[in-house]
Amino acid sequence: MNKDSKIFVAGHRGMVGSAIARKLEQNGYNNLLLRKSSELDLRNQQSVEDFFAAEKPEFVFLAAAKVGGINANNMYRAEFLYDNLAIEMNVIHSAYRNHVQKLLFLGSSCIYPKFAPQPLKEESLLSGFLESTNEPYAIAKIAGIKLCESYRRQYQCNFISAMPTNLYGPNDNYDLENSHVLPALIRKFHEAKISGKKEVEVWGSGKPLREFLHVDDLAEACFFLMQHYNDECFVNVGYGSDLSIRELAEIVKDVTGFDGKIIFNISRPDGTPKKLMDSSRILGLGWKPQTGLREGITSTYQFFLKEMSMV
Repeated sequence: MNKDSKIFVAGHRGMVGSAIARKLEQNGYNNLLLRKSSELDLRNQQSVEDFFAAEKPEFVFLAAAKVGGINANNMYRAEFLYDNLAIEMNVIHSAYRNHVQKLLFLGSSCIYPKFAPQPLKEESLLSGFLESTNEPYAIAKIAGIKLCESYRRQYQCNFISAMPTNLYGPNDNYDLENSHVLPALIRKFHEAKISGKKEVEVWGSGKPLREFLHVDDLAEACFFLMQHYNDECFVNVGYGSDLSIRELAEIVKDVTGFDGKIIFNISRPDGTPKKLMDSSRILGLGWKPQTGLREGITSTYQFFLKEMSMV
């Protein structure tokens, strides 16, 4: 990519897309094509085709997606499957038709089978049954990987894919019903502290193990891959270590300053028991994460407080 290259960041208002846009701008890439969903509905094939034909982006970061936590994935199964399939098909096909030089598709660690060997290696894709609660979303993301792979093989397109682990950071979704675990915990503990509650309920048993990566580290990885990676196989992007949801809750409790009790609601689903990525492929290329978990949670909480003050 050159500094004046036309770069389309699909999903630039989301947590991942906004981090990628910030990273590009920080490095002097100012010819960014940015469209809100109200301006460009990526689910609409004709709208996407018209946009690519008119703007002719040279590079594409496909970070747009319908996303949510375990509850949202389980409740809105049709939307998570349909919307994500439509976005991927429209953007990837239009990128091919309009001769985009390179495209990076962002997936998710949920593509792996529920009981795949740990840490999760790229070779484990399609080797077993998926976790049932987020199966539609996972299937859509697997389809995105296969679209990039197939357009490479049939049309020699330089389309690559990256699969990040659980993410957190600025511009996350803090809705208690539909968000991922970390932003939900931040909001729960903060509101409990403000209201003087004596306890906070955390969904599940607290036993599942999860890996968390700050979104700015993912943005750095995407920027790195777009410059240095051109192979067919998708790439895991993770932090390198995991912790239990119970341990995570204790950190968030400490960072937010809540001094009450943590209650685990075992009637809520746990999801996959363990999900740790093997990121040796990208680590071998020279990228590595920079943000420690407590440091990242602390800065994310400060961002959350700033957002709350502006509401």
